[in-house]
Amino acid sequence: MVRDMRVDDTNGDAEAEVNGWVYDSVGGFWFRGGVRFRRLRGTVFEVFDYGEYESLDVVGRVVVDVGAYIGDSAIYFALKGARKVIAIEPHPGAFAEMLENIRLNNLENVIIPINAGLASKPGKICIENVDLDATVVTYHRPGNCNSGIPAVTLGELMSRFSINGGEAVLKMDCQGCEFDVILNDYEHVRLFKELIFEYHPYAVNKPVNALLRTLQRDYQCEVEGSRNRGVAHCIKRQAQ
Repeated sequence: MVRDMRVDDTNGDAEAEVNGWVYDSVGGFWFRGGVRFRRLRGTVFEVFDYGEYESLDVVGRVVVDVGAYIGDSAIYFALKGARKVIAIEPHPGAFAEMLENIRLNNLENVIIPINAGLASKPGKICIENVDLDATVVTYHRPGNCNSGIPAVTLGELMSRFSINGGEAVLKMDCQGCEFDVILNDYEHVRLFKELIFEYHPYAVNKPVNALLRTLQRDYQCEVEGSRNRGVAHCIKRQAQ
């Protein structure tokens, strides 16, 4: 029986079975092959079964994974050959589950988890009062709040972990922070060789074209989705 699926995953039982996931009642985790998760949430299917990031070449690269949630994408990148994954997740509950999943997969030496949110400027991220399921559709915004968590910038991360952007990948699925970061900190975004991000215009009341106009200075982007939500995969053009 499927346990702890996301509440909107009404067909979770069948989906797990079709995709070959098995529950280990002794160890208390889901597994398929050598991959393990404490709870089988919908994003695991998206990443491991439906190819959300299969277009990325991460072998030997550093990946900055923004909106890492329970660690599904970070674990995927690590297993696909990433040299290091910097996994940024602001929600405390999701972050705690990510730590469990990293340990289950023995990837502590590859994945560096950070309980923070990405922003264009240092400060704090104000965490909305939502549970672990709802955080995947919630933009936790920078702001002045007493009980917030740190906001980190790309510049801080690149300096702290000695990231060479020309050999690194930036992934963002942060429900709106992509607008703040791309539009207000493009000087660091443009250092990355490759980016992939979900865009959420409704969260910030700005059109996705605002992002694409900025990115087209340096990148060739392919977009899949609608005006309201989708995924952009951008590869930096070779210098002329």
